[in-house]
Amino acid sequence: MPDDHPIIITIDGPAGTGKSTVARELAARLGLGFLDTGSMYRAAAAIFIDEKFDRDQVGEFVSKVMGADLHFDWSQDPPVILAWDDPYNKRIRDTDVTATVSWVATLGELRSHMVRKQRIIAAQHPRLVSEGRDQGSIVFPDAMVKFYLDADPNVRARRRAEQLRAEGHAAEDSVMLERILERDRVDSTRADGPLICPDDAVVLDTSEMTADEVVTRMEETVRERVSSLATDAGLGD
Repeated sequence: MPDDHPIIITIDGPAGTGKSTVARELAARLGLGFLDTGSMYRAAAAIFIDEKFDRDQVGEFVSKVMGADLHFDWSQDPPVILAWDDPYNKRIRDTDVTATVSWVATLGELRSHMVRKQRIIAAQHPRLVSEGRDQGSIVFPDAMVKFYLDADPNVRARRRAEQLRAEGHAAEDSVMLERILERDRVDSTRADGPLICPDDAVVLDTSEMTADEVVTRMEETVRERVSSLATDAGLGD
């Protein structure tokens, strides 16, 4: 990959499609940074719970998140989400955070703050693979390549439950399916930054694909796009 030009690749899609896994591997293969925006919302949800906010205290809650200065420790692989300079990467996977993050992500005031933070991160680290729900549609509409991952809800529920169990958390597939279906409904109907597939996104259904197959397909697409842009710019000779 050219090392003297900003490169933003976005990966959007609903929960459980493997976005974080493939984004991390794609970034590694391409020599780019990895921005896990979902962990930012999960960190905000953890703050909401741990600081004992009520749902009618949105302004105070968002102010607290702003004061936490959510950012990443880029010296770690993958980068670790920090709040008040403390690592939150383990806390954000707890079941109470999983149950709360969907509501937190609907808050327009919080989403506006997160979009600003993510753009600041990209300005500081302009060579990124960024994954989330609104990366290609809202945060980085001019990204070089946009992907949208999807999968059958039952497959997504099984994947998420397996991930949680591997991390030492109790998780039932049926419970995760209920949560994923509700998350899909909330994400797709919220007023601010709804989950949509950008018109210019490359759509991949990962239901029957391994993570490696997904990453390989994405890597091929990105390298073809970079090569095409280089040729158009007269840099291929």
